[in-house]
Amino acid sequence: MVKFKHQRSKIDALLSSTTSQTKVMITGWLKTRRISKECCFLEMNDGSCLANIQVVVDPNLDNYSMVSKVTNGSALVIQGDLVPSKGKEQQWEIMAHGVEVIHLAPETYPLQKKRHTDEFLRTIAHLRPRTNKYGAMFRIRSAISYAIHSFFNEKGFCYLHTPIITSSDCEGAGQMFQVTTLSFDNSTHHVKNDNDFFGKTVNLTVSGQLSAEMFALALGDVYTFGPTFRAENSNTRRHAAEFWMIEPEMAFCDINECMNLAEEFITYLIHYALTKCKSDMSVFIQYVDPTVESTLNQILSSDFERIPYTEAIDILNHSKEQFEYKTDYGQDLQTEHERYLTEVHFKKPVIVYNYPESIKPFYMRLNNDGKTVAAMDVLVPRIGELIGGSQREERLDVLLQRMEKFGIPQENYWWYLDSRRYGSVPHSGFGLGFERLLMLLTGINNIRDVIPFPRTPGAIEF
Repeated sequence: MVKFKHQRSKIDALLSSTTSQTKVMITGWLKTRRISKECCFLEMNDGSCLANIQVVVDPNLDNYSMVSKVTNGSALVIQGDLVPSKGKEQQWEIMAHGVEVIHLAPETYPLQKKRHTDEFLRTIAHLRPRTNKYGAMFRIRSAISYAIHSFFNEKGFCYLHTPIITSSDCEGAGQMFQVTTLSFDNSTHHVKNDNDFFGKTVNLTVSGQLSAEMFALALGDVYTFGPTFRAENSNTRRHAAEFWMIEPEMAFCDINECMNLAEEFITYLIHYALTKCKSDMSVFIQYVDPTVESTLNQILSSDFERIPYTEAIDILNHSKEQFEYKTDYGQDLQTEHERYLTEVHFKKPVIVYNYPESIKPFYMRLNNDGKTVAAMDVLVPRIGELIGGSQREERLDVLLQRMEKFGIPQENYWWYLDSRRYGSVPHSGFGLGFERLLMLLTGINNIRDVIPFPRTPGAIEF
């Protein structure tokens, strides 16, 4: 007897290797049950793929009376013969000669055979992976995680685990989660940290970039892939308090090489999703966003347009669109601007580079004009900004001037400044929000639906 996960490839292999019936055992959960005059049909799924497998139960089975009443969501073990199906709905089925009920779900099981709204499913995030949509979503998330590691491994990058608890604020935004072992002072709403665990104020990380820079200046090319946290009180579809970031950092690499890698990385992951996740991707192509496949293929077939920030502002200012946000020089691009550039003007991905130095962080390399920095954002249709990156400022004197201008105390970053004292070289890197990538790949428009257990303001139920 063969015990197996019921992926299509394994069923094909079993049936092609024998001309007779193959005895199998499967475990899984009941999706639906149907009774006819002659037998009982069970639709089973073990979570390994989108497709259910039909189990035919004969009334002569010893425990048929119980099996014929088994409820949706129940856990079963099926033993039987795997055979080509006589019905039109499926190619294979199992003729059962043993059904063991591991656990009988009550009638109150909330995932009955009907379509549920995303809003409802967020309230039962612990059960939603059992639906077709979310089962497919999180298998894709797993597959693309593997693809990310494969991409960098093939290029010789070293995988780096950067700290989750940190005393530095990479972005300088100040919206961070403080970590402490002490009680809060109710009068100030701040922790008195002299006697705290680390002896100073520490927070959950917003980025692993600064740490990655240290290792890039030792190992060459490195990347991080892990959780980051931002205490931004925002309930939009694009924001979450906990999310995952991919952040490669490359030594002896300028902004142009960084843009090349970003473009190659995006196309690699899209191609992987379309070729390796076909079955699960079909859910989103058919039922979530009919344009997702054409959008992804358009990205694959396009050379990414590259324009300086000044040209992007000029295009926006001369467009006939009525934007909600201003498009003046010195203003950061908003999602509506990014989508206009990618979906209307160029109709393909766009990389905007050389931003005004006043709107970018201190670590970005100051260009020779003294007004812009070697920063770049990769914009894609439907999402807007997918990647943000830059060439880092490798010159100690310029970096010190930038830190002073931004009011960043040198004593807190002595270790970062050391990297510019001892063997500093040009280096570049970028950050890609994993959840935004998944939204691009699937057509899902709410970040809460591409994270297993979303953390948003007022929501930490699971």
